[in-house]
Amino acid sequence: MDPNRLTALPIFSHLSPEEAKRLAAFATETSVAEGQILMKQGDYSTELIGIEEGTADVIRDGRKIASLKEGDLIGEMGLLEHAPRNADVIATSPMRVLKLTHWEVRRMSAETVDRIKQIIEERSKARVADPAHDE
Repeated sequence: MDPNRLTALPIFSHLSPEEAKRLAAFATETSVAEGQILMKQGDYSTELIGIEEGTADVIRDGRKIASLKEGDLIGEMGLLEHAPRNADVIATSPMRVLKLTHWEVRRMSAETVDRIKQIIEERSKARVADPAHDE
């Protein structure tokens, strides 16, 4: 994968050229059809997905709790917290995504992992402030 595409995602925009090149070598690009299930609630977390193009809905216990778009991450909570997936994620349009397995995430710099943890923390605060937006 082209490192510039990786750094186009906000979570990876801070990467040094060296780290971007190293991570991009391990990233897998995948096309996803509308309606495809990207993640299933309760499954073991093995990868992090970044949305390059397209949209998806997050469904927990049969209820839509969020919509995702270009630049968003999927699966970071379960992966970093070593917990099962807390929701289904279903493509609502054709998508182009990049995937990094838990092995690649372990190779990320502490700064990148801290940024992902910050996203998780912000989502947790949003849940407390607005339980209807429980992501």
